[in-house]
Amino acid sequence: MKGNWHIVAMAVTVSIITVLTSNYLFGTCYIIWLGYLLFQRRLRKVTLLLASAFLCFFLLYIPKIQDSQPGFSGTSLPEQSFIGQINGPIEKNPTHIQFTFEDNATNQRYLVMYFQNDAPETLTSSHLKSGATCEFQGVPERPNPSTNPGEFNYRDYLASKKITYQVNLNALHDVTCTGQDLFHRFYTLRENLSTYIDKRVSSNTSAWMKGLVLGDDSAIPEDTIELFQRWSLSHLLAISGLHVGLFVAFLYFALLKLNLLTKEKAQWLILFLLPAYAVVAGGEPSIWRASMMVLCFILLRKFKRAFSYTDVLSFVFLLFVLINPYMVYHVGFQLSFLVTLGLLLSQKWLSNSNSLIEQGLKISFVAQMMILPLLFHHFYIFQPLSVLVNTLVVPYFSILIIPSMFLFLLISPFPIINLFDKLFSMAQNVLLTLLTFFDEHVNYPWTMDGMAIEFVAVYYGLFFVFMYYVQNKDNKNAFVAGSTIVIFVSYFVAIPYFSPYGVVTMLDIGQGDAYVVELPYRKGVFLIDAGAGVSFPERTPTNSKYKQIIQPYLKSRGVTKLDAIIITHKDIDHSGSVQYLAEEYKTDQIIVSDYYEIDQRSKELWNQKNIAVQRVKQGDQLNLGGQQLHVLAPMNDKGSPNENSIVLLAELGGQSWLFTGDIGREEEKELMRSYEHLSIDVLKVAHHGSSSSSDDAFLDHIEPEIGLISAGRNNRYGHPTEEVIAGLENIEATILRTDKDGAVQFVFTQEAGTFYKFLP
Repeated sequence: MKGNWHIVAMAVTVSIITVLTSNYLFGTCYIIWLGYLLFQRRLRKVTLLLASAFLCFFLLYIPKIQDSQPGFSGTSLPEQSFIGQINGPIEKNPTHIQFTFEDNATNQRYLVMYFQNDAPETLTSSHLKSGATCEFQGVPERPNPSTNPGEFNYRDYLASKKITYQVNLNALHDVTCTGQDLFHRFYTLRENLSTYIDKRVSSNTSAWMKGLVLGDDSAIPEDTIELFQRWSLSHLLAISGLHVGLFVAFLYFALLKLNLLTKEKAQWLILFLLPAYAVVAGGEPSIWRASMMVLCFILLRKFKRAFSYTDVLSFVFLLFVLINPYMVYHVGFQLSFLVTLGLLLSQKWLSNSNSLIEQGLKISFVAQMMILPLLFHHFYIFQPLSVLVNTLVVPYFSILIIPSMFLFLLISPFPIINLFDKLFSMAQNVLLTLLTFFDEHVNYPWTMDGMAIEFVAVYYGLFFVFMYYVQNKDNKNAFVAGSTIVIFVSYFVAIPYFSPYGVVTMLDIGQGDAYVVELPYRKGVFLIDAGAGVSFPERTPTNSKYKQIIQPYLKSRGVTKLDAIIITHKDIDHSGSVQYLAEEYKTDQIIVSDYYEIDQRSKELWNQKNIAVQRVKQGDQLNLGGQQLHVLAPMNDKGSPNENSIVLLAELGGQSWLFTGDIGREEEKELMRSYEHLSIDVLKVAHHGSSSSSDDAFLDHIEPEIGLISAGRNNRYGHPTEEVIAGLENIEATILRTDKDGAVQFVFTQEAGTFYKFLP
């Protein structure tokens, strides 16, 4: 089997793909390929048998995450008693405490959460320890699924950790626990180190030290994390092979140079310390992958065994999946193994470099190309210039920053740490300033919602052919293969610009409005309202709806520019996310009514971003990407934001649409008087289905076939009201509502269209 473990690893990979996609094409192709190798006498029978056995076994062993209870019905169970063990660390932050709990009776895992308040008991969680046997009572609840295209699916995320229900505690003293396991000591050490670092250095340096030494990036500013994500630098914030390699090298040479241990004893010490460090540093798949490979190489050297790098990687991969098959759903697991595989297969090319800069460029190129399909699938974005940025930033981190973090930990008891603290902060500020400059001036990302698995296979086939020609210095064929890859990926990025289909999406943002209109052939993209959540007691907009729903949707649709944002009126549930859109997306214009009061902050932001402001009133006409929109209201100033809502009439997919904002019954009467023959196919029901709108006379007048209602689940206003629902049912209108159907999409051509509900 020596030298052939990659064939077995491929069998397991094919099993994973088959289970995740329910596509048996790859399994069939793999078996045919094995038969071909056997026929050509390039494969031993023992390898064939082992690969076939692994393929069949893992087809049954890999779990398939499938929601057997979609939607929101039946999400809670009766209150029950739990007796079992805490599994893993206790996660604490300013808002809540949570831990994973495994029930003895059912072997079911639960996510147990306690949301903190100002009571003194928030400080008394010391009885919660990893491995402790605990008893408590609670109500198991199903976590909410995603209800919008592109939205992170929290229910599936928990399912990938074997968690189906979560339990919210009323008080920590309701939980009685005894005992602990060995891992608790490591988790306590991690927590104590985190507290110690906070005390010894500034908050800025502390955030980076905890991120790069302990694998805890929670203190690094959110905008910095997002900046690193946009430029494919997130691997620097996640402890992985780079960090483990530097840690081992730093420790090994320190032990030798200080004459503390012999080479033999230093290697044995690393064998014991490395797994402990992997736990203390967060235990993510990337650090375990790197640690396991280092341990394997040390053991192989000690026992004088020689295996190829690909054999070691394959063996570690098989071990991971065998121990925890749910690991295959972890993004870090996928990225870590793919990058490592790409670098190992490219060794010949990487080693044939004339300088460190050239080698850095090659490493960045291979790493980015290996994970490109995953970046599109998980994050919807790829930044081509990230290859160059990685080449500049990775050496800075690997040579200066990461070693400095370990050094800072060693010298932290001494006063000199204050000097290094200031120098580090200055250096990081320079780096972040440069990255921000790149982000603002040369940010040209490719965005799309991933590729079908068959096309992913084609992509990797093309890339491996390209690398084959490159490593054999066949520049002509390498150029052809490389050009084919660029054209292939560009095609998927450009699909919206060749598609005759447009899409109108009523996003489910809870108690608020956000409609995204994408015209055929990507002639234009504009929003009608972009609501946000509200923070209390300040009553200011929060970015949660934007970050979790609006932004991911736009990215998944490949939207990088907005032709317009139409704000029907000034309410947070309609306009709260506009500021976040304006900050991130190039926006040509923002359209408001003549009676919309623009606050000073918005004025400054829109001026800074060179966004034109257009005011409209009744009788005006808009042309956005060739799409005509007629402004039917407001006629005059009503003195109230709701009553001053912009009302729009549009023809989309051969159907007439009426967007009504939050107008009331008086405004509906004005519309009936002004437009006696107004006939509507699709009505955006005003004010989330409030009884202050949608008068029966108005509904009878316009006779809509479809009623769209955006309302929050179990909202405190009782929207939509039974009165409005009855009115729509009386005219036999089909009702589509976000609180029951999730996001609603209308996919259309010039002549016709079809409605689709996100939730079944």
